[in-house]
Amino acid sequence: MMSMSCKDGKGVMMDNGKYVRYTPEQVEALERLYHECPKPSSLRRQQLIRECPILSNIEPKQIKVWFQNRRCREKQRKESSRLQAVNRKLSAMNKLLMEENDRLQKQVSHLVYENGYFRRHTQNNALSTKDASCESAVTNGQHRLTSQLPPRDASPAGLLSIAEETLAEFLSKATGTAIEWVQMPGMKPGPDSIGIVAISHGCTGVAARACGLVALEPTRVVEILKDRPSWFRDCRSVDIINVLPTANGGTIEILYMQLYTPTTLAPARDLLLLRYTSVTEDGSLVVCERSLTNTQNGPSMPQVPNFVRAEMLPSGYLIRPCEGGSIIHIVDHMNLEVWSVPEVLRPLYESSTMLAQKTTFNLLRQLRQIALEVSQSGAPNSWGRRPAALRALSQRLSRGFNEALNGFNDEGWSLMANDGVDDVTILVNSSPEKLMGLNLPIANGYPSVSNAVLCAKASMLLQNVPPAILLRFLREHRSEWADNNIDAYSAAAIKLGPCSLAGARISSFGGQVILPLAHMIEHEELLEVIKMEGVGHSPEESLIPRDMFLLQLCNGMDENAVGMCAELIFAPIDASFADDAPLLPSGFRIIPLDPIKDGSSPNRTLDLASALEIGGSGTKASSNHNVTSGAARSVMTIAFEFACESHMQEAVAAIARQYVRSIISSVQRVASALSPNMNPNGALHAPLGTPEAHILARWISRSYSCYLGVELLKSGSENVLKSLWNHSDAIMCCSPKSLPVFTFANQAGLDMLETTLVALQDISLEKVLDEHGRKGLFTEFAQIMQQGFACLQGGVCQSSMGRPVSYERAVAWKVLNDEENPHCICFMFINWSFV
Repeated sequence: MMSMSCKDGKGVMMDNGKYVRYTPEQVEALERLYHECPKPSSLRRQQLIRECPILSNIEPKQIKVWFQNRRCREKQRKESSRLQAVNRKLSAMNKLLMEENDRLQKQVSHLVYENGYFRRHTQNNALSTKDASCESAVTNGQHRLTSQLPPRDASPAGLLSIAEETLAEFLSKATGTAIEWVQMPGMKPGPDSIGIVAISHGCTGVAARACGLVALEPTRVVEILKDRPSWFRDCRSVDIINVLPTANGGTIEILYMQLYTPTTLAPARDLLLLRYTSVTEDGSLVVCERSLTNTQNGPSMPQVPNFVRAEMLPSGYLIRPCEGGSIIHIVDHMNLEVWSVPEVLRPLYESSTMLAQKTTFNLLRQLRQIALEVSQSGAPNSWGRRPAALRALSQRLSRGFNEALNGFNDEGWSLMANDGVDDVTILVNSSPEKLMGLNLPIANGYPSVSNAVLCAKASMLLQNVPPAILLRFLREHRSEWADNNIDAYSAAAIKLGPCSLAGARISSFGGQVILPLAHMIEHEELLEVIKMEGVGHSPEESLIPRDMFLLQLCNGMDENAVGMCAELIFAPIDASFADDAPLLPSGFRIIPLDPIKDGSSPNRTLDLASALEIGGSGTKASSNHNVTSGAARSVMTIAFEFACESHMQEAVAAIARQYVRSIISSVQRVASALSPNMNPNGALHAPLGTPEAHILARWISRSYSCYLGVELLKSGSENVLKSLWNHSDAIMCCSPKSLPVFTFANQAGLDMLETTLVALQDISLEKVLDEHGRKGLFTEFAQIMQQGFACLQGGVCQSSMGRPVSYERAVAWKVLNDEENPHCICFMFINWSFV
């Protein structure tokens, strides 16, 4: 130990036992210098002494010790704050779990009572002997009685009665046993979880419930909740029709809300709601809602064209103050009128899991994200953008995509005639509001005469392709689906300028560079800038190298999140990248229709599990190959926007239609390759099922043992490839070049890089390692090639998603083939974890 510090930072004990005491002026000067540079070098410390006369009587070694102690105190302070926050969260979670336990005990008692009641009356119940037709008649009679109930009074007094009834029903769902709740698949409550999420079992409609802790004051939470379009991206608008104060200090509001449809195959929804805000006896805030149906003497809303009137059953939010923020209980209970959608889409509207992911769980994530922004004091990121501004950009992207996808008439969209085939729909918008929002008069210095926006959209059904995997491929392999032979973007962008439309003036992609902008972990969302490297040309100009930029939003990349919708939405931006920059979003939305029931890895691109069971001949295994049901389906919706002149609408529409068709063809080809099952000819898509994969695994294991003198895999492993694939450490192979590119990785390696086998080959080792790691690698590279192996110190690298990954140490060795020639270099990252 060099020294012992004084807690107040006013003195230090040196190695020789001498105690150095600083004056308040010296401490103030040192603190000021610490905030400028917390870890100064030896030269910098000497410079500080020269520049600050008040420190002239202090030795450089003493200055060094002071800065060490100051950094230690800062680290202890941060750790203490972190532990206090964890303790508050654990206390709140403990309270939540106790409440949940009480509710479950009540539910058990209720079920036991019902079970005994039905047992006693089963044999004596004459109705139990009736045939099915009688039961049907009784049921139909009940439905007729229900439908013939007189309308309820919607006068102010009647609305208050409905509001109090809604409040009671909501509380019975949030904290009582009105609905039988079961834990949502994939959710594990704990100190690191966002909250406790449950879905309904056997109730009318679909319902989801959640409770969690958010570091926001209850009044701030209520303010966010009432601004539904700010956190619920499926919400198009909320109009307040009437407001009535109540005698108890509450407020009754009549709302008309419109929701976007997520796909082209179903109409949008709207609702007429009563919202009641009140305060309970214990000081908790309650915001509850329900649909106003079958009422008279009050507000009403006629049916709106292109919308289906959905019903919200008593739902809402209970916000309780607690230390460090609020405990919030959320209940969403909807009847989405499933009769109005095609049969293939009905699982989407009948799934409580989908409701939980899109609405209930999403609200918790958004609240946590806002609380995180507040705790960071809105500090800008490396791009100079504050978190709230970045969140607003992502919301603009999502909303713009929804507007184009829905194409409402009141926003100026109209349908263009098709070419005899109904697979792609073309809409056109020439409204001044749309064009003013795009700010088209000047684009990057080029005058624009574009006065219309076209949208080409389509939906397609996918079989047995996890949305998260397909999304990752589309994100990482743009050239696989962006067909540059169809110059749709260029045709539209000639009038817009070189940086105004995605892919414009690019005849071929020289590559793409993904620049992470914001990784909003609480919202499971990634906002990034894509730099497209290519060349631009037009008939009147020569080839000019020009880089293009896209603002891109990715979410739903976690395959383990059951019912999660995956989206890839992007819009062209210019180099200025202003917060109010015009956006013309395009992209993909992939919605799962059937939950995947196997426990497959989130990074499985191909059917690796079954491929590992394939023998060296590459023939199909006879045992349980198709673990994932071939009936697992999802629906992909595609929408692309183009700017053009009004007199060119027909020509641009034909090009846009053909462009989207080419994208559909490319996606079908990619989906077929990514499908974990066999192709129609029975051939394997997975490279791990080939003899070459088994040979590579044998070379890796043998070379490791040869150079390091120990076995890589457990002795007696019959299937070397399977053992290598399931190894707990991240093992990756790189090409033996000056700029190594990954050629193979085991499952842990794919998890660490957050990528897939297909995308792996586009990732270079240089992009993964940080500066320290790159220097170490270049220093040891010659040793690896000459000596055969090298042991590397621990450090930090980054995944393909831009997330930092720490590892304790790494080992690199040369892999030799059967002729003792170098085949590749293998790296093993030991004890890695996300930071």
